[in-house]
This record gives sequence, C-alpha cells and structure tokens, in this order.
Amino acid sequence: MGARILLVEDDHAIVRALTSLLQAEGYEAHTASTQDLAVALLSEEAFDLALLDVSLPQGNGFAVCAAARERAPEMPVIFLTASDDEYSTVAGLDMGAVDYVAKPFRARELLSRIRAALRRARGADSVLRLGDVYIDTASAQVTKAGVEVFPSALEYRLLLHFAQNKGRLVTREGLRDAIWDSAGEYVSDNSLNVYVKRLREKIEDDPARPRLVVTVRGLGYKVGE
Repeated sequence: MGARILLVEDDHAIVRALTSLLQAEGYEAHTASTQDLAVALLSEEAFDLALLDVSLPQGNGFAVCAAARERAPEMPVIFLTASDDEYSTVAGLDMGAVDYVAKPFRARELLSRIRAALRRARGADSVLRLGDVYIDTASAQVTKAGVEVFPSALEYRLLLHFAQNKGRLVTREGLRDAIWDSAGEYVSDNSLNVYVKRLREKIEDDPARPRLVVTVRGLGYKVGE
C-alpha cells in the first residue's frame, strides 16, 4: 500500500466515498469519527497525512490537529471545511495545517492537494522536468533548453499538471479541474484548446508536432519524456 492517511470525518457517506477514492489511488485509509478516536489512533500508529473535518459530533478537528502537531510535527494536515467558513480555514492554517479543501470538493482536486502535501513532506525536489523543460516550483521559473520562458498563470498551472502526470493519460476533465480555481469560471473545451496551444508554443520544439503534450483523440493528452 502507499501512504497511510488518517481521515477524521463523521459523515458516513463522505467517509465511504473518500475511503474508496483513497484506496483506488493506492493509499491506506484509516478513519475516525470523533476527536477521542482520532487522538487515540495518532498515539498508537504513524500516518503520512491527516484529513480533518472541523466539525465532529464529539470534539473538533482543531483539537485533533493540535494532537497531530504534538505527536507527529512533520505530518501534513489538510482541513475539510465548509465553503463559507472563513474562520475555520484561517484558524486551521494558523495551527499548522498545510492546506484546506472546501466542501463540496472535487475528487481530483483533493487528490492533487494530497499528492502535493505528501511531496512537500517527503522533501521532494522542487524542480520538475518535462523533456528539456524545467519547472522550479519554489520560484515558479520555467526554462526550456536553458532559456527562461514565461507562461501565463493558467499556462503555468497546466504545465505543472502535465509535469506531475508524466507518462500518464491526462483527461480534459482533469485539466479543467486543475485550472478551475485559477480561472475562476467554467473552462470550455474551446478555451482549453487555446490554453494548450499557447503552452505548446512555449515548450515544444515544433508545436505542430508535439512530443511533450500529445493529443489522444477523444480522451485528452499523453504526457511524454
């Protein structure tokens, strides 16, 4: 199994859905529905990441976060919060959480946040490579064959998503999810085509015959090299 994830959530439907999602991605999911159960698990077992709901029938996610910080200071914590609960979001980040995801959330977005948190916790290299294109995620600098290129914010987000999924099929739906937050509005197929075309013009040797981001008709894109 992959990373061990502690899910602290009292909504049984969410627990079932998230457990299936995490297991399908190769993670080992452990669940707790109350503060006491979560704290007990943290004291008995080691986890790579915790997903914490703020509101619990007994106790709250903040107390669980405090216990996690005490027992495993390096373990990343991601809060699951109501979309309009600004106080909980800020309080969770102030307590040391690395991220938060607002409910209702999209599965791909949550998985992306989890992967990013695990990479940071494991000290992953901040430089990603796609062919002769290098992305320094610490400085957001992109170079091709040693020459800096300047993608737009949306193009950079797309490039990151492609680089993080090298060797895999990237669906169009997955790409829309990846740039939705940045765009702030629905991204149509035509708009997505434009963004990918502009990105190719900056990272491909021959944009008309792409090697890094190859179209798979009807499905999405295959990311090579």
